[in-house]
Amino acid sequence: MITRSAVSFAALALALASASSAAQPSGTTQALERNFDAMINPADQLAWLQQMSSAPNQVGSPHDKANADFELAMFKQWGWDAHIERFDVLYPTPISTTVELVSPAHVVLGGQEPAVPEDPSSSNTANALPPYVAYQGDGDVTAPVVYVNYGMPDDYDALAQRGIDVRGKIVLARYGGGWRGLKPKLAQEHGAIGCLIYSDPADDSYAEADVYPRGGGRPEAGVQRGSVADMPIYAGDPLTPGVGAVPGAKRLSREQAVTLLKIPTLPISYGDATKIIAALEGPLVTGKRRGDLGLAYHWGGTDAVKIHLAVKSDWSLKPVYDVIGMLHGSVYPDQWIIRGNHHDGWVFGASDPLTGQVALMSEAKALGAMYRQGWRPLRTIVYASWDGEEPGLLGSTEWAEQHGAELQQKALLYINTDSNGRGYFRAEGSHELQHFVNQAANDVADPKTGVSTAERGRAGILAAAYMGSEREEQDVVDAAKEGGDLPLGPLGSGSDYTAYLQHLGIASMNLGFGGENESAGSYHSVYDSFYHVTHFDDPGLQYGAALSKVVGRIVLRAADAPRVPARYRDFATTVSRYLTEIKKLEADQRDKDRTLADLRREGDFRLASSPTDPIVAPVDRGITPVFDMLPLENSVDHLKRAASAADAMLGREDSLPPATQARINASLAHIDELLLDPQGLPGRPWFKNLVYAPGTLTGYGAKTLPGVREAIEQRRWDDARTYIVRTAKVLEDYANRLDEATAMAGTTS
Repeated sequence: MITRSAVSFAALALALASASSAAQPSGTTQALERNFDAMINPADQLAWLQQMSSAPNQVGSPHDKANADFELAMFKQWGWDAHIERFDVLYPTPISTTVELVSPAHVVLGGQEPAVPEDPSSSNTANALPPYVAYQGDGDVTAPVVYVNYGMPDDYDALAQRGIDVRGKIVLARYGGGWRGLKPKLAQEHGAIGCLIYSDPADDSYAEADVYPRGGGRPEAGVQRGSVADMPIYAGDPLTPGVGAVPGAKRLSREQAVTLLKIPTLPISYGDATKIIAALEGPLVTGKRRGDLGLAYHWGGTDAVKIHLAVKSDWSLKPVYDVIGMLHGSVYPDQWIIRGNHHDGWVFGASDPLTGQVALMSEAKALGAMYRQGWRPLRTIVYASWDGEEPGLLGSTEWAEQHGAELQQKALLYINTDSNGRGYFRAEGSHELQHFVNQAANDVADPKTGVSTAERGRAGILAAAYMGSEREEQDVVDAAKEGGDLPLGPLGSGSDYTAYLQHLGIASMNLGFGGENESAGSYHSVYDSFYHVTHFDDPGLQYGAALSKVVGRIVLRAADAPRVPARYRDFATTVSRYLTEIKKLEADQRDKDRTLADLRREGDFRLASSPTDPIVAPVDRGITPVFDMLPLENSVDHLKRAASAADAMLGREDSLPPATQARINASLAHIDELLLDPQGLPGRPWFKNLVYAPGTLTGYGAKTLPGVREAIEQRRWDDARTYIVRTAKVLEDYANRLDEATAMAGTTS
């Protein structure tokens, strides 16, 4: 891919030579950032948040379009070259929804959440849709109910051990344990004909916080909406995978769209779930699989409890409106730093996503003012306000697919935010950016304590580790103890970075604050409102301002540095740790397989079965084989050596001739594209990144070295052997590129 970066080295050399003397009215980088900080005003964010969350804001709603138009006008007023790009996507909205107990008594369930007197927004639901999940399958069914806990694979294993079958039944699953789309997907794969999903108080209500409006916890009638599209297969419009949803695009039929589910599904409140669970019969649910409703949980499955579930949807195409603003680069106009956040919500969307969106707007206003004062970024800065994120990352994915070739030529970095709250700074991303992100976090004060956001983050990790209240990976705790950079988390999915990192191979990061907010209790409900945010999530939006300052530094430094700052040994060290994890996974799984074989042979499960919780032995699926990891071990070893040499070379980059610097920077500009495999991951070729991907059975959660890791977890032995080799190749290509860049420093031009 070197040819992709092959621009005029003479022109780049001239640019590098002149970059340090480029006119910047604010003086040094520190002065520029102080000027930026002075223009970040929480009062602006509060005013925008109140306006933009004042009416229902789902895709296709009048207020969603009004917000896009408002942002466009603001961007233009602030001096940005801005426009709206429209895409027409499949987005089903409910025409009618029904959920009711048929037996043992007729009870109507479901419906819109009631208003809360303290929250004026909660009564403004005339243009709101009823609680629903997008991309479920329409239908009208009546059947007995089976409680399935979180509805994850191990829950179905637990049901099988008890002889409980969900075929022909409606399952009742609680939120948590994995992303919501897996619940109806696994239900239909196991033969269920319908699915209900509720939020158990153990997860986001009175077990964690006072109930709204006294606190931020989910009230009895609160309902979590969401998407259940099978996004681990591909993101974006279900009918146009791989291409932008524009006029003339080739579209699949609904029957061909594999991300659409088949069975009717609805979310319900825990108040309604209580009425169902209280009536269930069958074996008692014990231990971690029962929730916190204050009553006995039974698995059900008998005719004693039947539900009538029906959903009818409008399956028409609907418009999404992306607002795109640019400040054109003065030296590298064809190198782009992209910053995004979405503007659509499930109802009002005050926390998710508008707390992040108003932070983005603060940044845009400040950058625009600096631009009008005479500052010019060396690279082009692109700010994007995406539409349609909630149903399936629609706006960001369609824009990425429509402009894919251009983005792979020009985009150097994608910076994402989403919902934001008070608390600790958190970051996930491409690991060569780890030091870069930590530097920015070190330079911004935490609003509560006055220490740097990075320092407070370290303190939070250490205190939580001591108290046992949070379980962090050991490498994170160790890094906090050492006082150095905090590791970035890996990126899975669930927000708008997905297409950029995992489909196009653009280095990406996702940033925000949280841990002290109570937005889990309002998440995707009618209570995600301005009142909730300003009372329980980020009063005064002080952490919204802090987010703007962290992101602003990253944007400014990436736009004006000779190259986007990267430290490749962080990436190499992280990948080495991922390989160690996979080798341990293989060994542990093999040991567990052997233990199961022994227990089955000795009849231990039969002897352990109790009258109240009768169980049979799990199915014996054989013994995990020993895999030849040598190709991966060799490539990771090469990567570590190449990264160390490249970092050492880049540490003395300023002493190199400008033309040599230009060649080095051009060779490294798109290095993350080398992590893509043209064939993609098994069964989901849209996801091409072989280092980071959302898990097929986690949805949002990341799987690292996913081709190998998931193949072992899911016992696809041939895929494991294939992807050991394919993953080794992309890592070898990455290491070779680092070697080439290092070698350039030994030449003069």
